[in-house]
Amino acid sequence: MRGQPVVTRHQRADRFDSLFFSGMAVLIVASVFVGFAHSYYLAGVFKAPLPNLLVHIHGAVFSCWILLLIAQTSLVAGGRVDLHRRLGLLGFALACLVTILGLLAATDSLGRHFRPGEAGMGVRAFYTVTLTTMLAFATLTYFAFRNRFNPAAHKRLIMIATIAILDAAFERWFIPVAWWGESAAALLCTVPMLLLIVGYDLWSRGKVHRATI
Repeated sequence: MRGQPVVTRHQRADRFDSLFFSGMAVLIVASVFVGFAHSYYLAGVFKAPLPNLLVHIHGAVFSCWILLLIAQTSLVAGGRVDLHRRLGLLGFALACLVTILGLLAATDSLGRHFRPGEAGMGVRAFYTVTLTTMLAFATLTYFAFRNRFNPAAHKRLIMIATIAILDAAFERWFIPVAWWGESAAALLCTVPMLLLIVGYDLWSRGKVHRATI
């Protein structure tokens, strides 16, 4: 009708981005809690029976990253972009800590569980996967920081970087079947979360965003 503004795809994307990415952040928090509830969060956090202090610090820093994700998406949804950008500097420093401590914790686990010969193949494979995961996280968060004044790219890169390090949480879901593990968690949990972003891009923008690709 005459007089009614025409809503473009990009305007629709701006309107629903806060809702979608806030929902993704909540989904990530729930996934992490379910995965680590028994061994960490409900076990008393710092009182949890973890192998050593390094693993405790790794868990605390990882949890802070997840909480910061919720805080940042909430600030954007609430229109406090100014505070969101101030916390962004803290977020970049925290991302560096996540990467460093992730590598240290993986190396520590390799040292505690290493076995020579065929018996150690699984441990070394896990270590290799962890190195790849942390490289992906570090790369994505770096480009997210570079694109901090490009909101559409920034939020996608941060979200995908976080999804990249959720494999440890998904693997620890209590799924009482023998085949549940790293590969199953990636196929049934990580990939669908990435496809949600792809689907949202197609719905809101008519194409997959370059950052998502």
